[in-house]
Amino acid sequence: MTHPMRTGARLELKDVTKTYTGHGADKHVLDRINCIVEPGEFLSIVGPSGVGKTTLLRLLTGLTPVTSGEILLDGKIVTSPPEDLAIVLQEYTRSLMPWLTVEKNIELPLKLKKIAKDERRERVQSAIIEVGLEGNGSRYPWQLSGGMQQRVAIARALASRPRILVMDEPFASVDAQTRLDLEDLVLKVRDDFGITTLLVTHDMDEAVYLADRVLVLTGKPAHVAAEIAVPLVYPRDQVETRAHPDFGHLRGEIYQLIRGKR
Repeated sequence: MTHPMRTGARLELKDVTKTYTGHGADKHVLDRINCIVEPGEFLSIVGPSGVGKTTLLRLLTGLTPVTSGEILLDGKIVTSPPEDLAIVLQEYTRSLMPWLTVEKNIELPLKLKKIAKDERRERVQSAIIEVGLEGNGSRYPWQLSGGMQQRVAIARALASRPRILVMDEPFASVDAQTRLDLEDLVLKVRDDFGITTLLVTHDMDEAVYLADRVLVLTGKPAHVAAEIAVPLVYPRDQVETRAHPDFGHLRGEIYQLIRGKR
């Protein structure tokens, strides 16, 4: 299979702050977040529950405005959802249309962008092959397992040919074996296309296994407690990588930061 050449986008956060105002009080959620994600890099974002990880993703995707600071995608300030960005969410059952087939679900965003029919067909088939769903294009989401439904969601994101892929707890609702399979699929997608990838997860093992770097958020309001480089070699392997001494060390370091013991 021939993949269209693609280059990931560069993402930069400069003193990004978010405060919600209402009900007579301000809620300061994020405080001066600074980070640079280079083209093609995989960044995991972790932190305690309720720290503001999903809020940060909403800012990154242009769905929610920053209170102060700037988010730059290839040097351009993000004020609305960028054309080159795709999102994969945890709730695949809510993101897929149950009355549309797999092919039609993947095609839907392309139709909304008024992409020509022949190109839509080529993109859909290419995405189906990439995520390993050959032979399932005419099936409906309710006929698929949870893992297969999430593959459809990933295929739909890929069909838009993004330069940056943002995922919010995408594997939290599937069983353990399916989760490992989907982790490896995401790494394959990143390797095949060079897409800049951001992942929010509560799973520290997953964060380390997938990422080039892990961004740790702590506190209220949330701030960057640390950026931890992950020097584990590629390609990653579910058995060998997780058995490497550095894997356990990195996981322990992240755990200590989240628990406030460092």
